Amino acid sequence: MKARSFPSIACLLTAIALSSTPDPATAGDSCDRLAARMIRATGASLAGREASLTVFRAEDADRMSLDCRAPTRMAFGARDQAPAGAFFVLIGLAAEGLVGTKAGKVEALARTLHRDARLTGVPQAGQAGNAALRCETSGQGLADTLGLGGPAPDLTRCMLTRHRRTILRRRAGLFDGAQLG
Repeated sequence: MKARSFPSIACLLTAIALSSTPDPATAGDSCDRLAARMIRATGASLAGREASLTVFRAEDADRMSLDCRAPTRMAFGARDQAPAGAFFVLIGLAAEGLVGTKAGKVEALARTLHRDARLTGVPQAGQAGNAALRCETSGQGLADTLGLGGPAPDLTRCMLTRHRRTILRRRAGLFDGAQLG
């Protein structure tokens, strides 16, 4: 019996790595499907798309965008430190479409995080089901990241993504209440 040489194993590993690299066209199709799902879930319209970033027009937010790079995330922005209630409803609807968590749970979380961020002046983060959310209220440094142009003394920003801990716990065979260790 003849032993395999290292070059053939290296070639095999290279072939596996190349075959598992996502095809940019496939990744674009996946992002298109996700953008369409967000449009259906929120009622927003498509404003533009470049590479992995999709920007939406939404009546209830001054800025709503989807970044399909891993981890997939959505950004919501409002020019007000105290946006209308529909802003939080929009975040909940997007969460239901993006990660499958009930809209009402994420809406309530967004309202709580926003309130706490306004009271403390510090960004607040939390999770509801599979949704992880971070909200902040401030004009310092946020205007440029949201593309609103110029200084914005009052601004609210929330970032929505999938809560990773839930996935890791499920893969480890743990239920939500279990503790590691």
